[in-house]
Amino acid sequence: MKNIYLLFLFIGLWVVSCKDQALKPRHFSKVVLEPILEDSTLSIRAIEILDKNSIAFAANNNTYGLYNVAQNNWLISKQAYDSLDLQFRAVANNNTDFFMLSVANPALLFKTGSSGNMEVVYKEVHERVFYDAMDFWNTQEGIAIGDATNGCLSIIITRDGGNTWTKLPCDALPEGMPNEGAFAASDTNIAIVGNHTWVATTAGRVYYSPNKGNTWEVFKTPMVKDKETEGIYSIDFYDALNGFAIGGDYTKPEENKANKIQTKDGGRTWTVVGENQDPGYRSCVQYIPGRGGNELVAIGFKGIDYSNDGGQTWSHLSDEGFYTIRFLNDSTAYAAGQGRLSKLTFKE
Repeated sequence: MKNIYLLFLFIGLWVVSCKDQALKPRHFSKVVLEPILEDSTLSIRAIEILDKNSIAFAANNNTYGLYNVAQNNWLISKQAYDSLDLQFRAVANNNTDFFMLSVANPALLFKTGSSGNMEVVYKEVHERVFYDAMDFWNTQEGIAIGDATNGCLSIIITRDGGNTWTKLPCDALPEGMPNEGAFAASDTNIAIVGNHTWVATTAGRVYYSPNKGNTWEVFKTPMVKDKETEGIYSIDFYDALNGFAIGGDYTKPEENKANKIQTKDGGRTWTVVGENQDPGYRSCVQYIPGRGGNELVAIGFKGIDYSNDGGQTWSHLSDEGFYTIRFLNDSTAYAAGQGRLSKLTFKE
């Protein structure tokens, strides 16, 4: 019996040791770019990795597309609706259907239709309507958020797989601030972990729901937010407690005061990190999956930056400009920007 106990103890210590060894800090020194789409007419701010073999995007000029990784080919389409010039800044998928949401008035939310064409499942007409981001909790329940229209943030929710969407009334949400909204820069204003949801706004505030959008509260952050062009541009959570947000001022991208913030208590309190250190303005930040919440990548039109200590310090990997990024695994990602979508491989 004693020998069996020692054997299990050894196995347990070996597993822990291997896990700790696997999570030793990496030191990425470069990123290799492989272009998979180049089109100077497109501004791509919303991408979605559907699975390991397919990536989707929606952009300006009524354009959206699907990339088949195995076959290395694109299926690119134009979405017509009356004579509108549609710009898409938000996309999502629920493992069954693909969704894309246009900005400005009218707001149009399209869903994969049974006929193979995209069909409108939600339309909102308002002089101030402007939707910024979209995500799903599961196959049936999803959320999209946008700028305030009637004194509160715009939040629409589906509970039936995206077939119908309902806008939350203002009495179900915290009171909004004047002109509060979200930056439609990278489709990363929403972070979801399980039933927990966080929404980042231009006012430097973070809305939080513990129950898939049924109830909400809001927390202030120290993010720079004194001008219309300042605020939180992107937010991500590694787990229910640890999150990171980035922003700044896109008109002054070199400024790096109070533009990177971190939480360790689920978004209730936030701390400025990397104060007066690069990177400056970035439009998107994402945790690298499977790295214990220690590794992040921030991306923007001024380049790509990497942190291996939870965002305390950063290394500049590339001057190549993008708007948004999504990780496939712990060293491979896809990024999109002005006129292109590329595969990124991070290397030590």
